[in-house]
Amino acid sequence: MKIVCVGAGGIMRNAHLPAYRMCGFEVAGITDTRFEAAELLGVEFGIPLVSPTVSELVGEVGSQEVVYDLATPASALVSILDELPDGAFVLMQKPMGETLEQAEEIVAICDRKGMRAAVNFQLRWAPYVLELKRLISEGKLGSITDVEFKVNVFTPWGLWDFLERAPRMEMVYHSIHYIDLVRDLLGEPEDIWARSIKHPDAPKLESSRSFVYCEYGELLRATISTFHAHPGETKHQESYLKVEGTEGVAKIQMGLNLNYPDGGDDYLEVWTKETGAWNMVPFEGSWFPHAYRGPMTAMMEWARGGVAPSTEIHQSLKTMRLVDTAYRRSDEFGRK
Repeated sequence: MKIVCVGAGGIMRNAHLPAYRMCGFEVAGITDTRFEAAELLGVEFGIPLVSPTVSELVGEVGSQEVVYDLATPASALVSILDELPDGAFVLMQKPMGETLEQAEEIVAICDRKGMRAAVNFQLRWAPYVLELKRLISEGKLGSITDVEFKVNVFTPWGLWDFLERAPRMEMVYHSIHYIDLVRDLLGEPEDIWARSIKHPDAPKLESSRSFVYCEYGELLRATISTFHAHPGETKHQESYLKVEGTEGVAKIQMGLNLNYPDGGDDYLEVWTKETGAWNMVPFEGSWFPHAYRGPMTAMMEWARGGVAPSTEIHQSLKTMRLVDTAYRRSDEFGRK
């Protein structure tokens, strides 16, 4: 299957296309509302077909079997899907719409057009997350009792000016990664509680810091705390996932968030009762661009008759529902 890209922004240049190059996947075409951006990526990555519009790109691709890779603002997904062929394979960048209503409309369009579609929740495939899942499956951590995400960094939101127009921001564009991975690791929570608020340094953004609590009963919890306006340079920035169990603890430093976009070091460190010591777990690669190999590889396998990816749209709708509930809980708390 060849890949046809819609969107030529930073995420396509820095993550999607480098990952596909690593895998040896063939990118057959690209388009963007900024035609010059698509032209630049066409030259940089040797993409033979560069078109000014989605409809022209679809017309030129013709009946070829391709996976459409959408990396656009979530608000544009509905109109783009309407222009794609019936029955197409589609991998769309998260979030699946900016609201639950948009997400449900996207699923309805894909079902009506017979599309086989998934969402690019690529953190599930980050190299350190794959190693974490291996440790959990091998029982190294025992029964999981606590999952904690903490992000205390400076994020230059100005890199994505469309976010200032988004009706919802932090949880739907950033913390959604962590909410989705909690689902992947622990299953569906019984409930979700949250509060997401503004920061004076980013007054045009709907929200830029959040706290989320996923309810799993008396013996298990998952928490997510994000703060994107840390003023103290890099010394005390934090970006980690910590998983505690009855037999051990694993801590991942997610270096991508540190000093973005330059990033910092990644690591996965594990302590178990068996060893009585902390040890580094080796892995190759990082969240960007290596994790982006996973969603597209899963799409390729699906297209060849395999099972649907774990982030198929009907599954991803569950993540969108959780995010929507989190916003409703945040709004309810704010009115008290």
